[in-house]
Amino acid sequence: YRALHKNRFKRAKSDEKGTGKMDLLVSTEWLAKELGASDLRIVDATWHMPDAGRNAAAEYEGGHIPGAVFMDLAEIADSNSSLPNMLPPPEKFASRMQSLGLGDGSRIVVYDDSVFKSATRAWWMLTLFGAHDVAILDGGLAKWKAEGRPLENGKPSLRHRHFTVWKDDSGVKTKADMLANLHSKDAVVVDARGAGRFTGEEAEPRPEMASGHIPGSRNLPYSNLFNADGTWKQGAALEAAFAEAGVDLDKQMITTCGSGMTAAVVLFGARLTGKKDVALYDGSWSEWGLDPDTPKETGAA
Repeated sequence: YRALHKNRFKRAKSDEKGTGKMDLLVSTEWLAKELGASDLRIVDATWHMPDAGRNAAAEYEGGHIPGAVFMDLAEIADSNSSLPNMLPPPEKFASRMQSLGLGDGSRIVVYDDSVFKSATRAWWMLTLFGAHDVAILDGGLAKWKAEGRPLENGKPSLRHRHFTVWKDDSGVKTKADMLANLHSKDAVVVDARGAGRFTGEEAEPRPEMASGHIPGSRNLPYSNLFNADGTWKQGAALEAAFAEAGVDLDKQMITTCGSGMTAAVVLFGARLTGKKDVALYDGSWSEWGLDPDTPKETGAA
């Protein structure tokens, strides 16, 4: 099934601008040159906290990279879960992608204009559900705008495309997996939240939620993976960010955060180092911290 999907994908990539499989991270200069390629799809995956006073969909309509479609991460979630931002069922995800014109054979570039670097969550879901050529725009919309590159207003007209969906369950971890890992210690758990929430010195936003972190986990605030201009650290600088957090990149990794959003940032950062064996705990602290029976630690790692 997967082999058929991959072969279909390879056959579909025939545009004259296409230069083979994209890197995980692409530059604004590269994207500007690729605009208009028939197999290229651009996705605005900006997400803000509900209380941020910002409307990502309205901001998209007010100005986005030409040809981009808006992926509403708040809506592309499991509506039957009491936890925020949980993965949707595969069928729901495929339906939403098809309606956005994202289908088999598409090269997909995702960007955002969010302090939470939410493009990584979209990238993770797309790859988890079977898209084979997905990249993130380095520096996002802020860099694109700072360079004076063109913007487009309104909503584009979309043509539905078939999205063949399958789910890579190895890329997502459950609470049961995390409890098992407490004993096996097969994977290093990396928490993307800020230091105050990790140590428990800063209260959680929900009063019924415990403070602290999963025992044995390491704290790597997601913002530590970026340069001052908002571009990704790469190479030795990126590896140093993991090392300074006490993370052994040779070990299996599971990333976590508050609700599964910024855990995707650390996961993508690990992938940029060339690491493949990295997964995301989707329930994250929203699930772990609300369960009175899960063990918690406070203080520094």
